[in-house]
Amino acid sequence: MARNTSLYFRIVEGRSLPAKDVSGTSDPYCIVKVDNEVVARTATVWKNLNPFWGEEYTLHLPMGFHSLSFHVMDEDTIGHDDVIGKITLSKEAIGSQAKGLDSWLNLTRVNPDEEVQGEIHLSLELLNDTERISLRCQVIEARDLAPRDISGTSDPFARVIFNNHSAESSIIKKTRFPHWGETLELELDPEELSEEGTVTVEVWDWDMVGKNDFLGKVEIPFGCLHKTPLLEGWFRLLPLGNNEVDAGGKLGALRLKVRLVEDRILPSVYYQPLIDLLVESVISPTEVEDSSALTMLEEVTTVESRQDVSMTLVKIYLGQGLVVPFLDYLNTREVNHTTDPNTLFRSNSLASKAMEQFMKAVGMLYLHEVLKPIINRIFDEKKYIELDPCKIDLNRTRRISFKGAVSEAEVRDSSVEMLQGYLTSIIESIVGSVDQCPPVMRVAFKQLHKRVEEQFAEPENEDVKYLAISGFFFLRFFAPAILTPKLFQLRDQHADTRTSRTLLLLAKALQSVGNLGLQLGHGKEQWMAPLHPIILRSVASVKDFLDKLIDIDHDIVSEVPQRAVFMPSVTVKEGYLHKHKAEGPQLLSRFAFKKRYFWLTSETLSYAKTPDWQNVNELNQWLSAIRKVSIYNERMLPSFHPGAHRSGKWTCCLQAERPVTGCSRTHSAVTLGDWSDPLDPDVETQTIYKQLLQGRDKLRKKYLEVPDADQTSSNKEKKISSDSHPDGAECNVQPLKPGQSVAARLLAVIEDLEQAHATFQCREKEDATSVILNP
Repeated sequence: MARNTSLYFRIVEGRSLPAKDVSGTSDPYCIVKVDNEVVARTATVWKNLNPFWGEEYTLHLPMGFHSLSFHVMDEDTIGHDDVIGKITLSKEAIGSQAKGLDSWLNLTRVNPDEEVQGEIHLSLELLNDTERISLRCQVIEARDLAPRDISGTSDPFARVIFNNHSAESSIIKKTRFPHWGETLELELDPEELSEEGTVTVEVWDWDMVGKNDFLGKVEIPFGCLHKTPLLEGWFRLLPLGNNEVDAGGKLGALRLKVRLVEDRILPSVYYQPLIDLLVESVISPTEVEDSSALTMLEEVTTVESRQDVSMTLVKIYLGQGLVVPFLDYLNTREVNHTTDPNTLFRSNSLASKAMEQFMKAVGMLYLHEVLKPIINRIFDEKKYIELDPCKIDLNRTRRISFKGAVSEAEVRDSSVEMLQGYLTSIIESIVGSVDQCPPVMRVAFKQLHKRVEEQFAEPENEDVKYLAISGFFFLRFFAPAILTPKLFQLRDQHADTRTSRTLLLLAKALQSVGNLGLQLGHGKEQWMAPLHPIILRSVASVKDFLDKLIDIDHDIVSEVPQRAVFMPSVTVKEGYLHKHKAEGPQLLSRFAFKKRYFWLTSETLSYAKTPDWQNVNELNQWLSAIRKVSIYNERMLPSFHPGAHRSGKWTCCLQAERPVTGCSRTHSAVTLGDWSDPLDPDVETQTIYKQLLQGRDKLRKKYLEVPDADQTSSNKEKKISSDSHPDGAECNVQPLKPGQSVAARLLAVIEDLEQAHATFQCREKEDATSVILNP
């Protein structure tokens, strides 16, 4: 039974950070590490001691983890960035919070002795014969040790300690992947055999000048050697001890939201009955108003979990090739339950959330094609734009005029002109993108248009069928992407204050376009009036665009494999990387590296000397993207050499033989969750099962249990029937409650899955016990 571990965290904001720059401020950003592997980096907030980030991340960790740490840094243009402080959360601390952690946490000082990483390969054996007693420790190798020297390497040696006995290995110079292959022995006294001490193996970085640097330690209870005379394996290096001291808020604090989700994933066959019920809900509903497994799931879905559930359902139905019938089923129910067209899809129902997540899942690449050139232009130009008279700052208008001071009217006129230009470019790009829009999105919108037109057929509701589509397309897809481009991967950094204001004004204007200009002039922001004419002029072209968007044949989608719909062979990641030439002699090592522009798709990794446009991506994003597109690679290597074979040896581990096994473990586990996550039906169905399990009692009470009043009434009916029947027999036939049959099947499936989990859990415990008793 596989395990699935996911971490959801949000770096909200910081407060009272110390000033690290001579200007009396700092330029803070956060680095996130899982077990000392960097997995994410926030944007830098310039000149701010109370920064707001609001960045969310999802990490998939199939190998599990031990700790999650947040390092707050101060970015410096010249020299190394300064460390402000850190927060470390153990897996146990996160898991102890059932609903997740959401609080302010004080930063602690960064202690070099606590910043350890890597693993060591050891063999420990207790030798007890008539002549002597000894503890033999084979120090074989280590990998991924922390770099302690200025060269980016270390000079590691190992030391084994028990009571007052100790022995040291040789020093391996300039490597983070040492191979010792040495045997160290400690002679013990007979009385020491009964002690309950600890065998400690420490790893240090040797320094010629000054004290040695600590690299980590392993502690093994001596009692384990009595039970298992020979222990061998890779052991994770641990810090000296938890010496982190809360600085009393002197280093500031972070507000974090962290949630851990751990699941045991059963074999696929156990989830198939639940999949069948979900599929049955959308392909053969007797009546759309009848209860189904899908409607019962919606009943037990909380507001907090609705977004996760909707995204999971979208992926399940994408995998089944039924995402359009699924959305049509939810949308039809939503439309039929709406009497006032002005409230259609305005709530965060499962239908509206599912449509929103569906657009992100299949339309993100399309959104990039449409918006990215314009967003890049806005970021590059950094224009000062403001329409609100209360917020116009004449001191920030130097770019507008070099003829002296400018008036508010001139600032406003200039802002209107620039906003009109940007807005025109955005609208033209959107309305000209019919052919770029994924066919599955177009068919889903066609079905939505049909359902709304059937429900609101009156002439006065002519625009409702357009508003239903534009509400999703403009208000829930394009406008949020313009407002926060980084959250949609349109930019690597958040916008500065000036650009953020421009994006906010454009997002407001685009929302009005999505509302077909029907709400113009009714709000408090009357200063947006200069943009009303261009918004009203765009209404006709938007309607024409929506008509063309839904002019598509259903069969087009059915001909496209669902994996291609979700993960088409187009660019997933692009940017500059350094290509290393490993073959042939190199006079100077720096000539072995060439800066090239790379494109990563779901099928290929290619490069060229220059790109058509520049878009630099960070290393952790590259790693995550490569891991995702390689998930189906059956020839993935378990280890690799992070260095190069030069001058007759590997630069990383100093081994001479070129074909020798890699010295570093392949880090293929941690990936950043986003729209490009591969489909995984078992994991997704497990998520739905957990949600149904939480609401099982509610479903049982509503659909299967008979209330006391109904039971009394039923008993009276039985008595009357018995008295009136000529044979005196009781008529015990009761009509089924609506949804009772489906609920009974669904609850039976939930109970079967619960039993399967319990069975596999027992087997795991039995296997673990067997390993301990028979090492």
